[in-house]
Formats: sequence, structure tokens, C-alpha cells
Amino acid sequence: MRRTPAVLSALALLAGLTGLATPAAPVSAHPADQARGPREPVRFATFNASLNRGAQGDLVRDLSTRDDPQARNVAESIQRVDPDVVLVNEFDYAPAAVDLFRDNYLEVSQNGARPVAYPYAFTAPVNTGVPSGFDLNNDGRVGGGDDAFGFGLFPGQYGMVVYSKYPIDRAAVRTFQTFLWKDLPGALLPDDPATPQPADWYSPEELAVLRLSSKSHWDLPIEIGGRTVHFLVSHPTPPTFDGPEDRNGRRNHDEIRFWADYVAGPAHGRHLYDDAGRYGGLRPGAVFVIAGDLNADPEDGDSVDAAARQLLDHPRIDSRFVPTSAGGPEAADLQGGANAAQAGDPSYDTADFADGAPGNLRVDYVLPSRRLQVLGGGVFWPATTDPLYRLTGAYPFPTSDHRLVWLDVR
Repeated sequence: MRRTPAVLSALALLAGLTGLATPAAPVSAHPADQARGPREPVRFATFNASLNRGAQGDLVRDLSTRDDPQARNVAESIQRVDPDVVLVNEFDYAPAAVDLFRDNYLEVSQNGARPVAYPYAFTAPVNTGVPSGFDLNNDGRVGGGDDAFGFGLFPGQYGMVVYSKYPIDRAAVRTFQTFLWKDLPGALLPDDPATPQPADWYSPEELAVLRLSSKSHWDLPIEIGGRTVHFLVSHPTPPTFDGPEDRNGRRNHDEIRFWADYVAGPAHGRHLYDDAGRYGGLRPGAVFVIAGDLNADPEDGDSVDAAARQLLDHPRIDSRFVPTSAGGPEAADLQGGANAAQAGDPSYDTADFADGAPGNLRVDYVLPSRRLQVLGGGVFWPATTDPLYRLTGAYPFPTSDHRLVWLDVR
């Protein structure tokens, strides 16, 4: 059964207030369930769609009509790739917006593209814009986006939503919005270079409340043909916009490390606790797909060394297949600047960033467990000669500075 905005809002609010996973909602059979089993291809995707707005309520306003140009481009990009399960990063937390985007954009043909139906969706509160009550950036003032648990001008800015053609086992969903950074063993806590004490950028009082996730970490069990695939999604903070203490770079590293611990087995994930107070990582043998804008390139950019490698080199993750595009190498060639000196393959790039620094990077990932068979995938970044180039374009971008990334698995 499709959830109405009111029901979705109530469920998500319950999750945010109580720390419990949202209760299971009745579901109806979907043709995809009947047509596909665990041995058939399923397409997982991630897209930082830049559907964030400058003020609370603006996204709901923009999606209440069918004529927002950027939302139409986002929807068409998704329709062209047609993923079965897709994470949308930078989608302001507004439960009403989930159905509005689905009803007014995804299920309406955009420029002749085939509409796509997602009977199931999940969203929940995130840490961005939630006041911490502390001076986290140490500028002598308390308040503003930089002192929130995750950078944001209002609660829920830069949030996330997952759309799925397959049922989401809502009773088994785990969210990790409130997991504390200090509770990650060996955490890379930032150091104040002006003092002799180590790892003291944050006071003990701040560390007692400071959350690891800049948005949230979600484990969403997707039911596909009688099997469960855990869709593990997040959006770590950019490793920039800080100082020599590198508080954002270190947090980015540890937000990525969270998933490395979570999928490594009980011995490595026993310290992890979800918002319902349950401890432990993913059970041995569980099938999973990690997805999201990780804001870390394995070769270039400003992230802490080996931040992305924590997943790419993980023994339980199959990162051998790397999605590529024709537009990435062309863009790096045309734009020059920092791109000319990069070590990474530009065909792997998933984001078109400033040419001076850091240049275009691979920061968006869909990473399957080794128990899944990878059949293919790609990055939606058409070359300039492709008619669909109008959806990616050049700065100022018509859709987003990120590109949709997908992977087909069996």
C-alpha cells in the first residue's frame, strides 16, 4: 500500500522522537516482485540530485506543481536509467515531498521518457541543521549551520530518500542517526593545533553529544524474490570547509568506516548501536549493497588518505567493476585545471567540481557484497554529442553537479 504524506510523516516523526525503526506498513504485490526473483538482474542506483533548498518548506512548494525545471531534470535522469532501487541524496527531509516528487515527477513522462513507478519509499530525520547547542567550529559563537550536528541551515536540509520497486521491510529497518562519534573505537577525532593536548578540538561535553553521521546511516532491508538485500545508505560530510584540524575530513573518514565495520561481521561491529538501542553490525552471510555520495575519491581530492579504500579494499565488498561514462573523460579534457594533474581515471568520475580545485572526482558509489553477481553498470554522464547531455550540461548545471550511478546485480 502506498503511504500517504500524512502517514509517512507520522511514521518518520515517530522514528525521530522515539529512536525506533518505523513500524511495518501494509504492502501490496508489485509486478516487479512477480516478474523477478533473486537470480534476475536488479538495478541499484545512487544520485545526489541537489534537490535541497535554501529554506524549510521550499522543496514541498517546488514539488507541489509539475513545472519545476530542476525537479523535471532529476526525474528524467532517473527515468532514463530506470533503477529498481535508488537513493536520492540532498533531498530535504520533508515527508510530504516524497510523495509529491513521486506523483508529480517520477510517474509523469519527462520529455518522452517512460514514467517510473516506485510503490515503496523510505525517509527519516537526519542530523543536518539540528542545533547541537555547542560552538563546534570554535569561532566563539553558538548557532548557525556550522554548529549543527551536521551542516545545514534548517533541520533536514540535505536529507535523503530511498525509492524502491520492491517492498522495504520497515519493521527491520535500522537507523543510526544518534550514534556518537566518540563511540567508534580508534575514532579520528580532530586535534586543536593551538594546544598541546591531543584530539581536543571538541570538549568532553561536546563529544558527549556529537553524532558521527552528518546526515544518517540507514540499513534498509529490500525484499526481492523471497530474498533480502540490505541497502546501506549514507551521505558523509565533505572533507573540506574546515581548518588545519581537518574536522570534516576526519569525520568523513569515520562515516565511511562505519560501513566497513558494519559489514565486517559481529566481532568488528559489536560497538555499533542503532537508534533503537540495538547493538551489532550485519549478520554473517547477509547480502548488501552500499550506496551514496561518500565525498571521497580513492586517488584525488581532499579526503583523508584511504578513506574510500576502507570500502573499496574490504574483503566482503566486490569493487572490481567500476561504473564509467563517456562524459567524464570528455569533461576532464575540456575543463583542464586540476583535472590535468589527477591520478584517477576520469571515466570513473561521478561529480563535476570546480576546475581549480579539487577538479572532477569519483565520490558516488554503488558497492555490492561479494555474494552478489555484478552484471554491469554505469555513470549517467553523456558526452556533449549525446542528446541527453542537456540533463548534465556544464556549470551552472541544469540538474546537479553529481551524476547518477547504477549497478546491475543478480
